[in-house]
Amino acid sequence: MAAVTDKHGRIDALLDRIEPPPLASWAYALRIWLAMMLALYAGFWLQLESASSAAVTVAILAQPRRGQALSKAAYRFLGTLVGFAVAILFTALFGQDRVEMLVAFATWMGLCVFVANYLQGTKAYGAMLSGYTVAIIAINTIDAPQSAFESGLARVAAITLGILSITVINDALGAPNVFPDLSAGMAKARDAVRAFVRRAIQDGDPGPEAAADAMRLVAAPRDAIGVVATEFHDGKNRAAGARSAVASLFASVAAARSFALAVARSGDPGGLRARVLAGLDGDREALPELVARLDALAAGGETDPDAVLRHRRAIDLLRQDRLAEDGIAALETGREPLRDMRLPVHRDFPDALRNAARVVITVAISAALFVLSGWPATSAALLQVSAFAALASINPNPIGFATGALWGMPLAALCAGAVEFLVLDGGQGFPLLAIAMAPVIVTACLLSLRPGTASLGFILLVFFPVVLSPANPQPYNPESYLNASVLFCVSGLILFLVTRIVLPTTNAHRRRWSLRAARADVIEALSGEPQEADERVNLDADRVVQFAGWAGTAGAVRRAALRHAFALAALDTAAAGAQAGLNRLAGRRAFDAAVRDARAALRRAEADHLRKAGTALLAAGRDAPADSRRIATRVVADLTAASYVIEGQGRVLRRLDLWGTR
Repeated sequence: MAAVTDKHGRIDALLDRIEPPPLASWAYALRIWLAMMLALYAGFWLQLESASSAAVTVAILAQPRRGQALSKAAYRFLGTLVGFAVAILFTALFGQDRVEMLVAFATWMGLCVFVANYLQGTKAYGAMLSGYTVAIIAINTIDAPQSAFESGLARVAAITLGILSITVINDALGAPNVFPDLSAGMAKARDAVRAFVRRAIQDGDPGPEAAADAMRLVAAPRDAIGVVATEFHDGKNRAAGARSAVASLFASVAAARSFALAVARSGDPGGLRARVLAGLDGDREALPELVARLDALAAGGETDPDAVLRHRRAIDLLRQDRLAEDGIAALETGREPLRDMRLPVHRDFPDALRNAARVVITVAISAALFVLSGWPATSAALLQVSAFAALASINPNPIGFATGALWGMPLAALCAGAVEFLVLDGGQGFPLLAIAMAPVIVTACLLSLRPGTASLGFILLVFFPVVLSPANPQPYNPESYLNASVLFCVSGLILFLVTRIVLPTTNAHRRRWSLRAARADVIEALSGEPQEADERVNLDADRVVQFAGWAGTAGAVRRAALRHAFALAALDTAAAGAQAGLNRLAGRRAFDAAVRDARAALRRAEADHLRKAGTALLAAGRDAPADSRRIATRVVADLTAASYVIEGQGRVLRRLDLWGTR
């Protein structure tokens, strides 16, 4: 009896974990099925050479949000045009020599993947697509180069038809916009940063892990910012507002930690914490009051860099909070924000180079294997491997994508065979074809919306129509089906093996490369290279967010790694800000000697010299104009913040050999 009860309990627990897809997921699947059928029907009606390519285009563009699909469609079209042009060029140059053609194609694929690694979202997809489009046009017609131009035109036509189909269906059925998700994400990020700032003011520095968590929430909506610009007539202002808000929230986290450290070192004799909290609670007089207090300190001969740092960071906290408020308001209303900001993304050169080299090696190995095997469809097989490798190269989890391809290709082939030879079974009517394809397409869409099965769903959705290759009339050729199925399964296996064996990239690699890049940026900032200080804050924040994702989950190890990353980011931001301010003070006679001393102190990167340089700047600015004194106080605050980092993290910086190469 107890065994029966346990069995029923396990069944009940399993049923509890099985949640039916929400209505929005079913609506998304319906839209994609309708768009694919519209593209396929129109392709048959227009008698396109490969009408199924239009349906495949819809599958590739499938996104739950309207703006995402539009953005991806635009870059897919541009990528196809670039690939078409390059394919025609390669055919003209290397059409008579297969080896030269394959070498040129592999090199082009590597270049496209390398560039894609430095881009974001749909831009990266467009760069990658321009690579394997050459395979679709030039490699696929390697035995008949005279047909390359016609093949390219047919592909452009099919893609255009697919884009139009998914756009029409999304508009007709009211596909949801990305804006509500972006708005909710920005509100959540602002609440999290405000909570972090309050905690830092009241209780001291919350630590690198809490800072990384807050910054991760700020970074999460960034991919949607570019998409929202396509959804409204005033989308440009909304996107600019969102960028401004993200930049302000990143800066708020850094300023809060700097303020907390300054108060912990020298106390809060002026009651700055209370004034900042009042400003965050809506007191609009708090910010101008703090600005006036700092101006009075500088004009009155203040020579304490710590006092300047406390006031400067208090002002920064309130100013960034106002800018975040303005940016979110611009996002919500579409009005022009107070500023627009770039949000640079950190990319490691070794990582991009490895991804590009892996694709080149994959193409080379695959070409050699297929040629030696005497496979009758070598060019088609190489096309699939190239497409798989390119898609994996821009996927955040390439091994997960390769695993999805390994299992998704046999599933796509099995479903295509069942539809073609069991359901259709010789039928030629389009309504029957549409009904027969519906269950597979809907299932693939639902799988693609779940994080654990996203890669499997994507592979099934895209390659089911590729293997089925619906035509008018349908040929029902078992030999062709078996060749295509085996070819695709072998392609998935090759991708899986290559991704795991050839130049694998681990989180340890990424952490090492990230720290190396951060170290190089710090050295550049300390040496006096021209800096864009505000953009440097955003770049450092993005690097820290990425680093936090690679730092593992172990408590002590993770905290130590994050301390290193945040120390370099704080020093880089402070040095870049100081250099930018010194550039503005250069040429003002009253500050000549103090500017030279400050730059020398930055090059030496010694805490005592930085603080002395700050004191000299304050003294030099005592009789200077008000605008010069304000610039000087910014520089002093950054010099003092840099001295704090060097004092507190000196052992880490020595371990990174920060001074050894300068």
